[in-house]
Amino acid sequence: MNRQDDFAMLQRQENGAPLAYLDSASTSQKPTVVLEAMRAFYQKSNANVHRGNYQLAEEATEAYEGARKTIADALKVPSSTIIFTKSTTDGLNLVAQSFALSEVQPGDEILLTVAEHHANLLPWQRVAQQKGARLRFVDLNANGEIDWAAFEKKLNQKTKLVAFAHVSNVLGSVAPVKALTRLAHAYGATVVVDGAQAIGHFPVDLKDLDVDFYAFSGHKALGPTGIGVLYGKSALLEEMAPVQLGGEMIETVTKTSATFAKSPFKFEAGTPNIAGAIGLARAMTYLEEIGLSQIEKEEQGLLSYALKELAKLPEIVIYGPLSAARRSGLIAFNVRGVHPHDVGTILDMDGLTLRAGQHCAQPLMTALGVSSTLRLSFSVYSQKEEIDRLILSLKRVLEVFS
Repeated sequence: MNRQDDFAMLQRQENGAPLAYLDSASTSQKPTVVLEAMRAFYQKSNANVHRGNYQLAEEATEAYEGARKTIADALKVPSSTIIFTKSTTDGLNLVAQSFALSEVQPGDEILLTVAEHHANLLPWQRVAQQKGARLRFVDLNANGEIDWAAFEKKLNQKTKLVAFAHVSNVLGSVAPVKALTRLAHAYGATVVVDGAQAIGHFPVDLKDLDVDFYAFSGHKALGPTGIGVLYGKSALLEEMAPVQLGGEMIETVTKTSATFAKSPFKFEAGTPNIAGAIGLARAMTYLEEIGLSQIEKEEQGLLSYALKELAKLPEIVIYGPLSAARRSGLIAFNVRGVHPHDVGTILDMDGLTLRAGQHCAQPLMTALGVSSTLRLSFSVYSQKEEIDRLILSLKRVLEVFS
């Protein structure tokens, strides 16, 4: 069976050609089973959660909390450590506001890499500005990977927090999360990981990785938009104060005071995105039905083939590791002498969707010495034939601009 049959969007035609969706790092397409799960909730079980004691409300609550457990089980952590958010960005901002602002003190240091997405940079900039802390940055090595020696050299007793991406959203390089976390913990630093480009591409065991916080978005992992997950270690979550206040996140309320519920409920004020959580859980089970190790193997094959074919075109400049085994899910590249937006326009005419731009990573663009790049990215529905179409279209680009 062609896995693309599971995705209604992929039956679409673009400019008379079959759609080759190669921008999954921006947002993934959604399988029909995810859409059906969300529709079934709205049609058969729609009620608010954690409120009513009637059957419909109990069904909705069971489905919502069941979704939390499904996601927690997939990540090998307790349900109480899984907080539903709007997105990766929302989760990282929650850590910054609820944890970092109270923990970071004047003179402390926050260690990042130069490759971070703005969502894993701007919140720490604000914390540093508000608390009088110092931001420090680790450069990348020639392969576009975190420089281990530089990382360890910049850790010290002042390092309060370390934040980095599991997978770079531009270079595709995979961080050695467990090893970096061990190093950071040796200095007493808290580790925050942006997992937006990792979930859905290979198995992630948060218990084994031992990170303190881990955030990701549903929409990049075959789930709906508007739903994300923040994992936090239980001891840290219990110490943190909620950022948003309102309904169903309290234990008691008087006219002048309140006490809050335990995690994760104290972080989920108001009516949550119930259908989004259900949709994300169904996306996770869809991925597990295929097998995340199988998905990783298939994507490694696509990456290897794409890197090999792109390298045959001398005008193509590839950024990041040249070995498929050292990257995941995506490839950033440029065509010498041609602006990425011009290339993207021609590719679009051939039904190929690639992102052209700075990918919300301007400091990395500066480090690479470019204004922007093209980005090719895969998911479970990507096919080798789409890479062949891309190479043909790139040859047409070269002809046009020769």
